[in-house]
Amino acid sequence: QVQLVEYGGGLVQAGVSLRLSCLASGGTFRGYAVGWFRQAPEMEREFVAAISRAGDTAYAESVKGRFIVSRDNAKNTVYLQMNILKPEDTAVYYCAAGNFYSRSYDYWGQGTQVTVSS
Repeated sequence: QVQLVEYGGGLVQAGVSLRLSCLASGGTFRGYAVGWFRQAPEMEREFVAAISRAGDTAYAESVKGRFIVSRDNAKNTVYLQMNILKPEDTAVYYCAAGNFYSRSYDYWGQGTQVTVSS
């Protein structure tokens, strides 16, 4: 079973960059795809980005061109580089481990808050 912990959230101004990290333990990390999701207050959780075991990536239209997902299997870590942040990016960000193509994720972190002020 994989345990996931997110790091790197915070309060930033619009236009700056922030990098989130998702550290995995307890399982064969490289055997899973990892997705990033976010949930804003009173909104449903939404897909942000994902990276497959092989390094294929996928992004939501709202972040395409601004966010970059990457992974370092040696460090059991997946990163979400968030550039040109906007107030509408404000949310709790979660990482999850699962299947890239079916978008089925079985293991979830507890989330990290990202707040972007205008």
